[in-house]
Amino acid sequence: MLLAACTCTMVQAESFPSQPVKLVVPWPPGGSTDVVLRAFANEATKYLGQPIIIENKAGVGGTLGAQIVAKTAKPDGYTITQHSIAVIRMPYMQDVQYDAIKDFTPIIGLTGYTFGIVVNKDSKYKNWDDVVVDAKKNPGKITYGSPGVGTSQHLATEAIAEKAGIQLQHVPFKGSSEVLAALMGGHLDLGVDSSGMAPHVDAGRMRLLVTFGNERTKKWNTVPILKEYGYDLVFESPWGLAGPKGMSPEVVKRLHDAFKQALYSDNMKKVLESVDQPIVYLNSEDYVKFIAETNTTEGATLKKLGVVKK
Repeated sequence: MLLAACTCTMVQAESFPSQPVKLVVPWPPGGSTDVVLRAFANEATKYLGQPIIIENKAGVGGTLGAQIVAKTAKPDGYTITQHSIAVIRMPYMQDVQYDAIKDFTPIIGLTGYTFGIVVNKDSKYKNWDDVVVDAKKNPGKITYGSPGVGTSQHLATEAIAEKAGIQLQHVPFKGSSEVLAALMGGHLDLGVDSSGMAPHVDAGRMRLLVTFGNERTKKWNTVPILKEYGYDLVFESPWGLAGPKGMSPEVVKRLHDAFKQALYSDNMKKVLESVDQPIVYLNSEDYVKFIAETNTTEGATLKKLGVVKK
């Protein structure tokens, strides 16, 4: 009986996929991540040989989709989802119905976000050094907005402030659009954002002081990165795809190969550039390691900030 079951599983893996694959997007339609995942689905379909159907399951800070896949999907490769740092971070902050490590099969790391600190065009801060100098004279007086407590923007800015030896006042909002509106209205000194800041920076309504990537962005190649200010820090919040636990290596490889080809396609590169998202490729093995390492570092950071659940 055991041999028959193993043989059946091998046959299923070899014939994968024989039907459409569902990609659960844990964000509402129309947002930058939804747009990127839909583009990935369109490109990967060409290499997979079957349609990839999008299903939006937004909620719980971008983790509802992952929770649904972890608890209800069969490990046959026909249901996959985005696995983001939010999925890793959420269990530390509130009760969830999944284990970020044990309940998923990592498939591939794909991309991340371009984070940066922006100011209103009329701000007295012309560069990041101006902020540091003023913050040292006025500790805790300079305000910065983020999309919420425990978000990548919040944690990154606190780490930067620690490296700079300054204290900033965090003002959490419900989303990036609220942060940028408050900054435009003169209610904040600094805003920390990703794709949402692009049109404001490009139109001259905001000034970008620093970005958090490993190298300068193509779009804003005159804007320094953190390393140029002497901080050995990079924040790109990498994310990829995963399925439920128990997927066969053969199925994982088939999905990995299709999405890797999609990632490096000319069309996908254009899509990623349009939303300021860098290529952050990790193969299945390296993505497993990344998730485990990030789980440890995120936990330590959240505990240090005092935002872990009681």
